[in-house]
Amino acid sequence: MSLVKRGNSKFWYVQFQIDHQTIVRSTKTTERRVAEQVAAKIRADVHAELLLGKKEQITLETALRRFANTKVGTANYRNLESQIRIILSAIDCSILLVKVTSDTLEQFRQKRLSQGCGSQTIKHGMNCLIGAIRLARKDGYQCPSVDAPLIRTANSRVRYLSVEEERRLLRELDPTRVTNGLSAEPARRADRQKWMQDNYDLVVMLIDTGARYSEIANIAWKDIDLNGGEIRLWRSKVQNESVIYMTDRVETILRRRRRESNGLTVFANKAGERRGYSAIAIRKAFRRAGLDDCTIHTLRHTHATRLVQNGLSIQEVKAVLGHTDIRTTMRYAHLEQAVVTRKARDIVNALNRSNFSGLNSAL
Repeated sequence: MSLVKRGNSKFWYVQFQIDHQTIVRSTKTTERRVAEQVAAKIRADVHAELLLGKKEQITLETALRRFANTKVGTANYRNLESQIRIILSAIDCSILLVKVTSDTLEQFRQKRLSQGCGSQTIKHGMNCLIGAIRLARKDGYQCPSVDAPLIRTANSRVRYLSVEEERRLLRELDPTRVTNGLSAEPARRADRQKWMQDNYDLVVMLIDTGARYSEIANIAWKDIDLNGGEIRLWRSKVQNESVIYMTDRVETILRRRRRESNGLTVFANKAGERRGYSAIAIRKAFRRAGLDDCTIHTLRHTHATRLVQNGLSIQEVKAVLGHTDIRTTMRYAHLEQAVVTRKARDIVNALNRSNFSGLNSAL
């Protein structure tokens, strides 16, 4: 093992051979005595990595990205990328993976709770964290022994909005509303008024299309056919495309926004780029409307529920929602059964009136 200087670098480099490989690494120090100590550690680490199968330590962020890379080309890849961005903004991912503790995972859970996220949403992020740790352990990296915090998800019927609840929510989002701390419309800043209108329009479109938040919030005008009344949705989560036909109120919203817009996207942030994920104002509107148990995904459930309750089959709803697996749509099956049994009741009543009208007096 020898210490050498390379090129114009001011640092000492260690150079040695191991298992027929020439290893050259920087000690990142200009002091020879310190460099000798660092060189000894580098040699020991490389020996452990190459001969003993023990790999160098990695950060939590690196582990997350390695995990996402295993899913490239799958329907879940974009969703994982989104989850990783959320995790990076919620907790410090520059720490070494081996230093991750159960407290780290609990910090992530608490942060997402404070942002108003539901249990299922938080669970998606936690699954990403645990998946990254498991993959790193499988590949031989030094990993912590952690227990993910328990996240209870309600095993109950799908939460959806009644017509009255929808009215309450839209009242709280109404861009013309006046409340304490909110000046009358003519006196408001233009950017504030635009943001309020954006939130109102977005929620109506989510209810009437049943699309996922990102599918509508980031949609481009090139995917809108106002003359044909069509919206072409690219469903990034499942990597397929759907055509959705506009309801009357969606068409009214889009025509107004088209007259007022010269941008590339239907909804835009302050920089004029696609909106991205910005839902705090909508979550606050849910709370003001007394709908604390609802999330943005409730709007998608509302759309699907109304379709089933008004006669569409589970297979038809699957097509509308863009599900790739019928098992996902089966959460609405009990609603379809209720529609069918009501039809059965009406059929039997009609038969009874036709065939046994003379016996009704005995009942």
